[in-house]
Amino acid sequence: MKFFRALFALIFSVMLVGLGILSPFVVYWLRHLPDYRELDSLTLGSTTKVYARDGSLVGILSPTMSNGGHINRTLVDLDQVSPYMQASVITSEDRRFFEHYGVDVLGILRGVYKIVKGQRLEGGSTLTNQVVKNTLLSNLADKRTEPGGLQRKIQEWVLSIQVERSFTKEEVLNHYLNVIYWGRGGPVDILGVHGAARAYLGKLPRDLTLAESVYLTRLIPQPARYFHYKEIRGLMRSLLDDMVEDGWITPQERDAAWQEKLQPRGWKVKYDNKGNVLEARLVNEKAKNLPSVVTERAPHFLQQVERELIAKFGREKVYGSGGLNVYTTLDPKAQVSAEKASIEAQVPPGATLGMVILDPYTGEVLAMVGQKLKPSQAPSEWNNAAQGARQVGSSIKPLLYTTGIEQGIPQSHTEFDEPTDFGNYKPQNFGGKYSYKDLTLRWSLDHSLNIPTLKLAKKVGLNNFMSKLRTMDLNAPDDVGLSLAIGTLETSPLKMAAAYATFVNGGIWYRPSYIRRVEAQNGQTLFDSWRDRPEKRRVFSPQVAYVGLDMIQGVVNDLSPEQGNLAFKARIPGWQVGGKTGTTNEQKDLWFVGVTPVAVGAVWVGKQEGGGMPANFYSGTVNPPIWQNMMAGYLSGKPPVTFAQPDGITYKTVDGYKAAFVTERATRAVRPDSEPQAPVYTSVQSLPQDYSTSVVAIDTRTGKLADEFTPPDRVKLRRVSGDDTGFLQ
Repeated sequence: MKFFRALFALIFSVMLVGLGILSPFVVYWLRHLPDYRELDSLTLGSTTKVYARDGSLVGILSPTMSNGGHINRTLVDLDQVSPYMQASVITSEDRRFFEHYGVDVLGILRGVYKIVKGQRLEGGSTLTNQVVKNTLLSNLADKRTEPGGLQRKIQEWVLSIQVERSFTKEEVLNHYLNVIYWGRGGPVDILGVHGAARAYLGKLPRDLTLAESVYLTRLIPQPARYFHYKEIRGLMRSLLDDMVEDGWITPQERDAAWQEKLQPRGWKVKYDNKGNVLEARLVNEKAKNLPSVVTERAPHFLQQVERELIAKFGREKVYGSGGLNVYTTLDPKAQVSAEKASIEAQVPPGATLGMVILDPYTGEVLAMVGQKLKPSQAPSEWNNAAQGARQVGSSIKPLLYTTGIEQGIPQSHTEFDEPTDFGNYKPQNFGGKYSYKDLTLRWSLDHSLNIPTLKLAKKVGLNNFMSKLRTMDLNAPDDVGLSLAIGTLETSPLKMAAAYATFVNGGIWYRPSYIRRVEAQNGQTLFDSWRDRPEKRRVFSPQVAYVGLDMIQGVVNDLSPEQGNLAFKARIPGWQVGGKTGTTNEQKDLWFVGVTPVAVGAVWVGKQEGGGMPANFYSGTVNPPIWQNMMAGYLSGKPPVTFAQPDGITYKTVDGYKAAFVTERATRAVRPDSEPQAPVYTSVQSLPQDYSTSVVAIDTRTGKLADEFTPPDRVKLRRVSGDDTGFLQ
């Protein structure tokens, strides 16, 4: 007896010393606990549905945890799961589930006893622990033996207690069944009971028999048991016996389940009349593979919508309170065309891409693809179209040249092309070739020459150019230097497309947008893009923007391929097209940003991790065909239209080409960066006088009242009742 008292005193003393040492760490870990209330995001009735602009369903947003852990998108409610499945999971994974409060103290003590006895440690982890580990602590889930293992375990226990105080046992079980890992299903993970039932048995969770439920349950600790069917049968028998012992099933149900001739997908199994396996052959191990294509359309676009929704309304509004109905800017035809172009794109080995299509008159994103797509494969989540920040190369030059036009430097202006030292900066033209003569800006842009471009940048002023870029949300570091003029700016295809949209719409920059309208489940409108309009600002006058447009049309159309045209493969029969390529040093980043009268688009190609590509790949050969494939598919079936030309434009011949110029009168009338002026309309036919109605100017694109941003050719006069004008605001 004295021996045991002494042993207990020793153990207690060691524990006190250990607690004293660990206490500062424990306090720190507890201060940095995730919020257990995030599990509310798994409320199954709170789904947010996302629709395209034609009303078709794009996808359903299901929650991700704030630490980045992902929850399976196919969630099921507990009443959609077979009672046999529920009972077998509880019996196998946590027999004291209804007796503990998140932490099974008896299970922990039993585990300590087994360690002392030198036996193999089993169990001890409750269903609640596993829910916490697979969601709130997913970033620490694999830290078992390293120092982080103790942190994980302590946080897991505390969070489990918090969860049990806030959720019912049924809710905890429901969460468990939706987040537990069930192995690999080909190129995707099998997460949750829905995926497991479909992958291994080809059934819905609600239709699972007792035998099938026990089989799936025995796969949870070790999904590789799938490959050893005969071995798993013994484990199934012991679980059936435990379920009888715990009162979940009767002995008769156990015997009937044992005699069921279970056939997991990919297996051919022969049984005798007593349920014993005579022969089991794995004939197709890929039979359990889940489809690798994503279940929702436009995954990268959907990802951006999700981020914008959370930023606008918060996670609780998006995933709680019944969810939302979200009507987006996505154009299904544009998206299909972009995805097709991505699949068919010929890119350098190891390279990927990012591509986007925008409506230049609203900034609405019509299509987005963030990766090089491959048939029947889910793309990486990283979105190069919106998240990437890569050097843009020569695709920045049209923005500089148009800034020069704004300062009164016409496209007939010349700069001498020769090797030039810009003060410790000695750039070269592509290929080290120089003409040693005066070249016009149009010629220099057509041939993408660096030296004349840099000389123009000196005249424009680097600070002036940087300021202009910032008005289009293109932010360069203050110390970037003169190299900014030839493309050291880092940004995304999305932002470059928005900048080029100013050429098409008369000089207005629109912040790209994804959402047109958001409604709560009760029909209340929470957001309407025509009421809560996205940010926009004028960056060029309509005349200056049109001259810039004329120059990038020249890039595509002035030269023949034999004359060195870098963008001729972007041409679309029947349509006016303008654009510019961009290639950075060592072919690290390849670009084409282009415009049509109805849409603008950008395509970036490069390696995800960065680094150069083979020298025989450059933007002129790689990007324009991808862009053309994307845009031509979207424009097919649409009647061709032309770019709208504002007043105040005249034409002269430059280098043998018809080139646009801003008239002297227009130059005096519109100051650089002036406030947008309301359009002036002339030659309007008078309408009959009717004092019960009002004549209003309507923007034909939107059906709303026209404003200073509405192009003149999109304005129509309409007579409406005086009571109806409020609906047009």
